[in-house]
Amino acid sequence: MTNEHYFSANPESELALRRIRVTIDGTPHDVSTAGGIFSPDRIDAGTSVLLANVPPAPPGGNLLDLGCGWGPISYTLALQSPRATVWAVDVNERALDLVRRNADELGLDNINACRPEDVPDDLGFTTIWSNPPIRVGKNELHNLLLRWVPRLTPESDAWLVVQRNLGSDSLHRWLDGELSDGFAVSRAATHKGYRVLRVRRRVLPADL
Repeated sequence: MTNEHYFSANPESELALRRIRVTIDGTPHDVSTAGGIFSPDRIDAGTSVLLANVPPAPPGGNLLDLGCGWGPISYTLALQSPRATVWAVDVNERALDLVRRNADELGLDNINACRPEDVPDDLGFTTIWSNPPIRVGKNELHNLLLRWVPRLTPESDAWLVVQRNLGSDSLHRWLDGELSDGFAVSRAATHKGYRVLRVRRRVLPADL
C-alpha cells in the first residue's frame, strides 16, 4: 500500500487501467480510469452537482477545468463548446494521461491536458469550472484559487463546487473578502450537501 494521494504528481501504484461507463453531457460513454487519481470508479457526487447546476459553457475562448482528475468536467466543456479550447489542468500526471487517452477516444481534439506551469501566464479564461482539491489544505487551496480565478476575462464566471461539511461557507466568505471589488461571489445552488459557488468578474472602467 502506497501513501499516495490523488494530488500526488506521480502516483506510485502500478497503472492498471479500468473501463467505466459514465454519462457525459447527457450521453453514455465508456472511458478509462485507474487508481492513484480522484474518484476513479465514478463521477463523484460533487462533480455531478456542479455539472447539474452550471449554465451551458461559453461557445469560444479558453475554458478551464481546474483540478481535472480523469476529466469528466473537461469532456463536458469540450462537447458543449467544440470551438473553444479546454484547458484540463492537474498536478497528477496519471490523471492528465487519462484525459488525453479519453479525449482521443471520444474525438475531442480541443482539450489541452497539462500541468499548471504549462499554461501560458497571459491566458485569460471565459469560464472556470472546478471541483477544487479541498484536501490539499486551506493554504494550498487559497493559493490555488488566487492564482487562477483572477484570470477570468471580464463578465466571465468561475463555478466551484464544495461540500458544506468541508468548508464551503467559510470558503465563500474568504473569497468575498480576498478578491477585489472587481469580483462578486454568490451561492448559485445547494444540493446533496454541496454548495455551488459562482465568482463573477465584473466589468470595471479599466476594462472598457
